[in-house]
Amino acid sequence: MFGRAPKKSDNTRYYETLGVPKSASQDDLKKAYRKAAIKNHPDKGGDPEKFKELAQAYEVLSDPEKREIYDQYGEDALKEGMGGGGGHDPFDIFSSFFGGGPFGGGGGSSRGRRQRRGEDVIHPLKVSLEDLYNGTSKKLSLSRNVICQKCKGKGSKSGASMKCSGCQGSGMRVTIRQIGPGMIQQMQQPCNECRGTGETINEKDRCPQCKGEKVVPEKKVLEVVVEKGMQNGQKIAFPGEADEAPDTVTGDIVFVLQQKDHSKFKRKGDDLFFEHTLSLSEALCGFQYVLTHLDNRQLLIKSNPGEVVKPDQFKAINDEGMPMYQRPFMRGKLYIHFTVDFPESLTLDQCKALETVLPPRLATQMTDMELDECEETTLHDVNIEEEMRRKQAQAQEAYEEDDDVPGGAQRVQCAQQ
Repeated sequence: MFGRAPKKSDNTRYYETLGVPKSASQDDLKKAYRKAAIKNHPDKGGDPEKFKELAQAYEVLSDPEKREIYDQYGEDALKEGMGGGGGHDPFDIFSSFFGGGPFGGGGGSSRGRRQRRGEDVIHPLKVSLEDLYNGTSKKLSLSRNVICQKCKGKGSKSGASMKCSGCQGSGMRVTIRQIGPGMIQQMQQPCNECRGTGETINEKDRCPQCKGEKVVPEKKVLEVVVEKGMQNGQKIAFPGEADEAPDTVTGDIVFVLQQKDHSKFKRKGDDLFFEHTLSLSEALCGFQYVLTHLDNRQLLIKSNPGEVVKPDQFKAINDEGMPMYQRPFMRGKLYIHFTVDFPESLTLDQCKALETVLPPRLATQMTDMELDECEETTLHDVNIEEEMRRKQAQAQEAYEEDDDVPGGAQRVQCAQQ
């Protein structure tokens, strides 16, 4: 027997390490270890000590006998020999868990062996400006490959495989082609016969579930949480949710936010910009209107008594811009850009009426005789941007014609001697 029972010690740390309650089921433990181990794997730049702690916690809690001892007496009991300690290599536990480790047969210890990392899967996610202002969550259904549970990722019923004869187990084939006299090009590409795996499986021994592919397709629904204040182009990652493959650290699924244009608001950082057109009467005599914000609040926008708004003028409202990411109670500014819509023309009576209230016109200082000596001109309406584009095109055309003349600068005639 064990003799006297050891005193009770800490029996919650392993659960806290995995982030699960003490009532967690074996499935809960597996999910928690899988997610945390992938995130903290040293090959992905994770913390080696954290990776080791996760393996130790999972090794104990996944064994019903060790878990019972730990729940009753804590870590000290395991260290003193009750049920055995947690002394396995964390990389062995990781590899065994994912079906490609030493307990699968023929693999040897994974100590010191660096697993290659699977590729991340990038998905664009279109969001509206309202989504980024208010925050939202979107459920997306995706298809991915997961390790076949029937053959544990071996691809065969017996767990055996043969070295590929086409590439001698390297997974790559070298081809040589001649690209010129005395010149050859050497190219390396994945082996066709084993599709880069370096091994082949006997047709009769293939796993009936995955057909020797080692992975099977799985439908998965991910809930993407878009937080208030996130930016266009910001990434939301789901660690270890990409395609699984044997002896590979699973990559991440990454969603990249793509903001759709808004018909009224423009965003610059944490600030919002809103265009509003005033009539000439509103610009001179005052205005009041209601602005519907991105969260459907109604903002009353009005000028001060006697205030004149000039064309192309900006005004700002503090704390009505975008929420700041991870500080949603702090907001930027809302800038309103005013344009003034002038009337196309005025009648003589309107002109006389306006002259009675507007500041007087500057009186001309020229005599009638001086005015008679001036030449009359006519003003034409123009689109200045279109005018400048046309002149630039004409200048470019003239420059190209100069280049086409033979002799270039030699066209200038010499002076007579």
